[in-house]
Amino acid sequence: MTQALAADEEDDWQRETLADALLAWYDRHHRHLPWRLPPQATRQGHRPDPYRVWLSEIMLQQTTVGAVKPYYERFLERWPTVEALARADLQEVMKAWAGLGYYSRARNLKKCAEEVAHRHGGVFPDTEAGLKALPGIGDYTAAAVAAIAFGRRAAVVDGNVERVVTRLRAIETPLPAAKPQVRKAVAALVPAERPGDFAQAMMDLGATICTPRRPSCILCPLQAFCAARGAAAQERFPVKASKAAKPSRRGAAFVAVRADGAVLLRRRPESGLLGGMSEVPTSGWSAGSDGEDGPSAAPFPAPWEPCGTVTHTFTHFTLALSVYRARVADMPAPAGSWWCAPGLLAGEALPTVMKKVVEAAIPGATKARRPTGT
Repeated sequence: MTQALAADEEDDWQRETLADALLAWYDRHHRHLPWRLPPQATRQGHRPDPYRVWLSEIMLQQTTVGAVKPYYERFLERWPTVEALARADLQEVMKAWAGLGYYSRARNLKKCAEEVAHRHGGVFPDTEAGLKALPGIGDYTAAAVAAIAFGRRAAVVDGNVERVVTRLRAIETPLPAAKPQVRKAVAALVPAERPGDFAQAMMDLGATICTPRRPSCILCPLQAFCAARGAAAQERFPVKASKAAKPSRRGAAFVAVRADGAVLLRRRPESGLLGGMSEVPTSGWSAGSDGEDGPSAAPFPAPWEPCGTVTHTFTHFTLALSVYRARVADMPAPAGSWWCAPGLLAGEALPTVMKKVVEAAIPGATKARRPTGT
């Protein structure tokens, strides 16, 4: 009993000491991000708007901070509250999201906003369990919002935190199998005070100090606690399972251009890859070298001219699309399609792969145009 008590006291001491060291570093070196409150505000008991925390965390999934910042600021300008986002037209949300990728996030973002607005009176649940019951919120996002917005003692684990903790504890199990170990280790480290700042400090440490290559261990506030540094093996962690090569698919994309410069677009099915986004007509995307990538797969007869090939890497496969362009006479848009005026293409919900396709056929077509006279 005495030994068990001593071990518990040792764990408590290390947690408090490690947290104190990390938070002291965070107070001085935190990143300034538009969705955060500065640590001096949280120390005074202030908490960020849960809507802003949730919005940023959804956008940051599989996406860099630099890429997210302008999207986040534009979203807040258009939809400053969860009620405003709930009232928004889905296609307008998809257009605003275009370019961020992983488009199911945008559809779930809208569904979640509607549920919070209509079933929760515009107030986000303040527990991990309550947050996980909302559309599009999993373990990580629930923990992040609970800790940062509501001060819950939750284990927040993203890729940066995984790297920090596998080094701190020299976890030999390869990722992703090590995820439960990492989460357990993080849960044991979270302090009762300032858990939201602790979560953000761990993320900042991984992003700026405990980097994948050549970590700046001499500047790290946790160097005295780090098992990997003690063994001079920092860059060996996290251990990762070998990845299988991504399969390839190929197909053809067809950019039809009317005399006035309008481009024919259609909408992808709501479910599945790139669901609900806009695209030019394409053939099927087939595996291997047998994909339909010639004019014979075109949606209608026209003088289709080759414009090269674009490639795009999705999470689970790499796609090569042969691009064709045709100048067509005034013709009605086929069912389910529409003609998009050239000046409006930049505002369409075109995913990155489709922007590449249109640019291959009409260079500069998807770039936003400055108003006349500026």
